[in-house]
Amino acid sequence: MSLIADYGFVLLVLACCFGFFMAWGVGANDVANAMGTSVGSRALTIKQAILIAMVFEFCGAYLAGGEVTETIKNGIVDAEAITPDLMVLGMMSALLAAGTWLMIATHKGWPVSTTHSIVGAVIGFAAVGVSTDAVQWASVGPIVASWVVTPFLSGLVAFGLFMSVQALIINTDNPFLNAKRFVPFYMFLTGFMVSIMTLSKGLKHIGLNLSGAESLLLSIGVGALVMLLGIAILSRIKIDVEADKAFHFASVERVFAVLMIFTACSMAFAHGANDVANAVGPLAAIVGVIQSNGTAAIAAKSAVPGWVLLLGAVGIVIGLATYGYKVIATIGKEITELTPSRGFAAELATASTVVGASAIGLPVSTTHTLVGAVLGIGIARGIGALNLGVIGSIFMSWIITLPVGAGLSILFFYILRGIFL
Repeated sequence: MSLIADYGFVLLVLACCFGFFMAWGVGANDVANAMGTSVGSRALTIKQAILIAMVFEFCGAYLAGGEVTETIKNGIVDAEAITPDLMVLGMMSALLAAGTWLMIATHKGWPVSTTHSIVGAVIGFAAVGVSTDAVQWASVGPIVASWVVTPFLSGLVAFGLFMSVQALIINTDNPFLNAKRFVPFYMFLTGFMVSIMTLSKGLKHIGLNLSGAESLLLSIGVGALVMLLGIAILSRIKIDVEADKAFHFASVERVFAVLMIFTACSMAFAHGANDVANAVGPLAAIVGVIQSNGTAAIAAKSAVPGWVLLLGAVGIVIGLATYGYKVIATIGKEITELTPSRGFAAELATASTVVGASAIGLPVSTTHTLVGAVLGIGIARGIGALNLGVIGSIFMSWIITLPVGAGLSILFFYILRGIFL
């Protein structure tokens, strides 16, 4: 207990710095993945993608980030099996380890999973630095399973969405007319899906508790507003005869480019809601222990403070703005060739899967989910449309992320323990 009594304020400041560093890494590496499809399909420029991501990542992280943060904070390490001093130092080492790995990966331009990084780091310090009994292995199982299930689900949804686009629009006698007819429905789906998850699950920590019926009605309203806004923008798009000579579907893709602005917003929101937890979950655990003067049981039950989510949201935005350009093109350009109609299906499928996982508090890998969706699009076009070499290198970076996160965490844990204990 003396550690928290003697160094409580110093530890809190250090933890905030490490949490901000981790959030910066999430913004620099993971958000770049999230926006890569928009840039790769040329629906948005890099500057536009970064501006959209800054606004919607912040909103997702602050408004809907509480559920997954709770899982990272309490769902992996057993607060009863670990002393408060070791909990604080361990969570600090996990943040520093994951942030360091993300900085290295971003510098190299590798799209890695921030979720793998932080979960591996938390398991690493708890299992090796404390005891294998300190890890809640029963809770880790569903998290690890989700890393396989969510890319598969996302790929299926993306495949289905893309096939529906083919059937309703691309393979018809008048694709441009049908695009303007059906794309507003996809816009409604985008607005409805993000708002229903947020309203029903995400706003409790800011004091807004809505019933299921209220959430449903408000979400239908949001979806309708998004659809009306889309219709207004689409009414200005006319057939470009010259462009259609070179590429028969050029005018159709311009319609989908408008839709991709909306799916990019939903993707950024979903990513902020799920992945802010990777940065602020351990920080929330540290804050809880310090504020309860080392009482782990009270800390485990304490709510995630709003200012902690705010710190994570700001860190993500700054990471994206300062270093996100490094990896923003990898997903968008190198796995399979993306057009707005393909990119929309990948983004909406990913956002749906990630926001759904956030609603039940499951920390999934946005990177895995998005790659699964892009693979689903590639498979819909035929296996020859996939760049298997790039896919192989991405899979390799995923495999090494968890052990690297764990190894760095163990190293930093022993260093911090040597300094403070």
